Amino acid sequence: MAEDSDQEKTEQPTSKRLEEAQRQGQIARSRELNTFAMLIASAMLLLMLGESMGNRLVDLMRKQFQLRREVLFDPLSLLVYLKQALIDGALVIAPIVAVMVAVAIAAPLALGGWVFSWEAVAPKLEKLDPVKGIARIFSLHGLSELIKALLKIVLIFGVAILLSRHFLGELVGLGIEPVDRSIAHALQIVGQCFLILSASLILVVMIDVPYQLWDHNRKLKMTLQEIKDEMKETEGKPEIKARQRRIQMEMAQNRMMAEVPKADVVVTNPTHYAVALKYDQNANGAPVLVAKGVDLIAAQIRSLASGSNVPLVASPPLARALYYSTEIDREIPKGLYLAVAQVLAYVYQLKTARANRWAEPIPPANIQVPDEFERNG
Repeated sequence: MAEDSDQEKTEQPTSKRLEEAQRQGQIARSRELNTFAMLIASAMLLLMLGESMGNRLVDLMRKQFQLRREVLFDPLSLLVYLKQALIDGALVIAPIVAVMVAVAIAAPLALGGWVFSWEAVAPKLEKLDPVKGIARIFSLHGLSELIKALLKIVLIFGVAILLSRHFLGELVGLGIEPVDRSIAHALQIVGQCFLILSASLILVVMIDVPYQLWDHNRKLKMTLQEIKDEMKETEGKPEIKARQRRIQMEMAQNRMMAEVPKADVVVTNPTHYAVALKYDQNANGAPVLVAKGVDLIAAQIRSLASGSNVPLVASPPLARALYYSTEIDREIPKGLYLAVAQVLAYVYQLKTARANRWAEPIPPANIQVPDEFERNG
């Protein structure tokens, strides 16, 4: 097993490995994609509702700064106004908060799906190991996180400088605009800057998403020995499967042998093949093959038939045809009706003769079998 642990993980993960990983909460995730989706959604909402939000904020401030004298000196009234101000402020930002929550829930569906696993949230003492923590910091994952953080800082800083230069004149001009117009204009500038800054993160997302998919697949890759062990666990060890098949065959053979004494006739080769047939005259169906075998099993069938006074009829072509064309507990094919009818007619004559102690009839000879049923043993 030491050699197995040194094998390189070069094989793609199996479906069972992927299912186990998903059950444990190990799926491809991109925090950058989730953050990008939330920022873009909130920025677009701010652009659409910025003016109305600004007007509502102005109304809220006017309302709170125009309190009457008796209200200012009444502690209970101040608490009522403060509560109402908090409610009004929450209603102003509620649309953005609601959209961000909805996007935060829906964004994971774009990569890996939405999965909740108790195993993933269960506390693990190994995560508190400082040695493993340092190893994670200096691992490939830690290096990728550092590169992404530096890229985001440089990207956002560069875009922010360009935006500040572009909107500098408008920002300075806000001071000479009316208050209502100034707040609405300011929110519009903020929304545009917010949207452009958020959109710039698409570069980080385009790098992070393929990397997360590749890294997730790399972690789940398997060695050849792991695949072999999984196949053994799934399908069972060869020796166990062979033993199960042997037991099943023995059980099926025992059930088959139990039907031989109930048969009406056994058609033999006479040495290599033996086929037991049963016919219910009260039913509308054809004769049914209840047992068949070759060599040793055929000998057992003949022995059981002889011990149970079941007639034996030697007809090599018919025995082979029945053996190869009919499964156990199935009716014989239509092409063999005539041949089997000759055998059953002989059997009924034989039973009648034995019951009345008459001379036994001559067994049928040269029973013809259609060419399509002619097969060599």
